[in-house]
Amino acid sequence: MSIKRGEIYFVDLNPVKGKEQAGNRPVLVLSIDSINKLPLVATVVVGTKGDNITHDYPTNIRVPPADSGLLLETVFLCFQIRSLDFKRFPEKPSGNLSDKLMAKVEYTVRYCLGL
Repeated sequence: MSIKRGEIYFVDLNPVKGKEQAGNRPVLVLSIDSINKLPLVATVVVGTKGDNITHDYPTNIRVPPADSGLLLETVFLCFQIRSLDFKRFPEKPSGNLSDKLMAKVEYTVRYCLGL
């Protein structure tokens, strides 16, 4: 299996606690490819359906289906960063983001982390 930065997968995020995003969700791979090739974990940003987020916050990136390859508008919650074992990922991604959109995600993640 080869997971790459910028790819979007649907993964089961359960079990969770509190306000963590739960269930089968789109996740955007944030970790760099040299890390993704190691037998470690992949760092991701969790997404949700666009309908679930009615206000555009500076911590989120809203992505239309045409820009992600997904069927629905997705909002990536850049404050919801997780590291996931590769066993959670299906064999093939469901979509991916362009370099331009990845740059927006990177900027927003840095904002969320105060970097």
